[in-house]
Amino acid sequence: MHYYRYSNPEISCWYKYLLFSYNIIFWLAGVAFLAAGLWAWSEKGVLSDLTKVTRLHGFDPVVLVLVVGGVMFVLGFAGCVGALRENICLLKFFCGAIVLIFTLELAVAVLAFLFQDWVRDRFKEFFENNIKSYRDDIDLQNLIDSLQKINHCCGAQGPDDWDLNIYFNCSTESKSREKCGVPFSCCVPDPAQKVVNTQCGYDIRAQKKNQWDNLIFTKGCIPALEAWLPRNIYIVAGAFIAISLLQIFGIFLARSLISDIEVVKAGHLF
Repeated sequence: MHYYRYSNPEISCWYKYLLFSYNIIFWLAGVAFLAAGLWAWSEKGVLSDLTKVTRLHGFDPVVLVLVVGGVMFVLGFAGCVGALRENICLLKFFCGAIVLIFTLELAVAVLAFLFQDWVRDRFKEFFENNIKSYRDDIDLQNLIDSLQKINHCCGAQGPDDWDLNIYFNCSTESKSREKCGVPFSCCVPDPAQKVVNTQCGYDIRAQKKNQWDNLIFTKGCIPALEAWLPRNIYIVAGAFIAISLLQIFGIFLARSLISDIEVVKAGHLF
């Protein structure tokens, strides 16, 4: 339904500038993500040698930052310019992309719920592959360390998963000083220590398993995350609903503005 001050139809300034404001925030966020990702790559020397991206066998968190930033930048730009220039093609592109992303999110959520065992197995494979590449990329290393410290866990299913990494492997062929150990993020923190002991995990797995409990986290990160989800289901659901409402609001503004533009153009034909 359209309300106009005059006999001739007009484009709603509310829809136009609300959509512009909505998108300028996402566009600026996209710029920030891209800048952070490119800075991280420059620090690692990737920008001077792009083949480093293909040589990393694990997951590079910077790639995710750049992809998210790129999508936000493109959609924010299309939405901003489409709203200001009243360009139907850009607005339809923006609206269609948001609908596609929203649909994919719903599909992933439903499939993850229906095929929990499959998701668990894929996540286990993903985690184990990244354990192998733990020392290959500083950002991946920091991501795994943060995950283990926050969730008080170690490895995918337990500390012995660190045998997959050549530096922590317990095999006799290994010459690493970290042999038969775990990363410091697996260690139970000592309240008396003000400085992080990065060598606390050395030789831990060479000891008897009944001695591990007081020294390192023995629960794997997959069981820890499975235990975390039910305890925080309302937070997860709230975040999902909030993101969905933002996307639906963007779709509504874009469709309303497109409708106004089409009515005005149709009125000019007569």
